[in-house]
Amino acid sequence: MNRICKVNKKLNERIVQGDIYKDVEVIESVLYKDNEITLSKIIFPKMVVLNQDCDLNWDFERNNDDKILNSLLVAPIYNLEHIYQGEHLSELNLRMSPIPSTSKGKESTQSKILKENKNDRYHYIEIQDDKIQIVPSVIDFKHFYTINRDYLYSIKDTNFICRLNELYREDLSRRFTNFLSRIALPD
Repeated sequence: MNRICKVNKKLNERIVQGDIYKDVEVIESVLYKDNEITLSKIIFPKMVVLNQDCDLNWDFERNNDDKILNSLLVAPIYNLEHIYQGEHLSELNLRMSPIPSTSKGKESTQSKILKENKNDRYHYIEIQDDKIQIVPSVIDFKHFYTINRDYLYSIKDTNFICRLNELYREDLSRRFTNFLSRIALPD
């Protein structure tokens, strides 16, 4: 599949699979000690919604509470250059393994594998649209979060960037579930 993703910039009435939002707050931890609560949060510049669209639709149109989604599954979208340098989580004081972008003056094999979505852990996306300011990016399937449904609805109208078109979000969903359902083999 072509890695230049087609997107839709029209804001929907509901949250849709493949929606990309900016400045999303994620609760990292809540600590309670000596009658004091310490809340730690991370603000991700961009995140994509991973829930199945049928579940998001049922949640939105529900006429009773058995279809409610209390939390939504989202994943950060990292700048490709930061992935190459292993710096995509540097603001959290985490150093990741770099992926070399070049080798001997040409694109490295690891970079080609990443960009062709042949590395099961990463999903490369590139959006070429003058009105959408998203650089070539990567979703790391080891980094995903659940966030409160009502919170995402509260920022939906102001923080919506775009939505991946159906084929691209289906590809993302399939690759994410394949990564999560892989079978761990003993050493």
